[in-house]
Amino acid sequence: MSCGKSVVLIFMEQGEAVAYALNALEDRGVLFVSPGDKLYEGMVIGENAKPQDLEVNPLKSKQLTNFRASGKDEGIRLTPPRKMTLEQAIAYIQDDELVEVTPQSIRLRKRYLDPHERKRQARAAA
Repeated sequence: MSCGKSVVLIFMEQGEAVAYALNALEDRGVLFVSPGDKLYEGMVIGENAKPQDLEVNPLKSKQLTNFRASGKDEGIRLTPPRKMTLEQAIAYIQDDELVEVTPQSIRLRKRYLDPHERKRQARAAA
């Protein structure tokens, strides 16, 4: 787990995570979701390696063409996502984040799902 303030990857749409897009996001930090997970706007899907929160879109799939590029069609290998227990999730979140618990999963999300509302609240707090 990180020390101090965690900076996170925030999902910016609604839909299912796609392996191709998650593969591109692995360079940005540690992911908390797997391909096929249902995601929604404002959901925390990973920990950012850079010092600020980042909104991302892991819905984008590979562009399909009639041309084959040699070596480009191998299966995508993703690092297994970090799964947190309830205790770990509660210890991880910041003041602007919440833990969402369902019988199937433990998810992290921003208190304000809408990015404009998050910015408005951040300005009001400053």
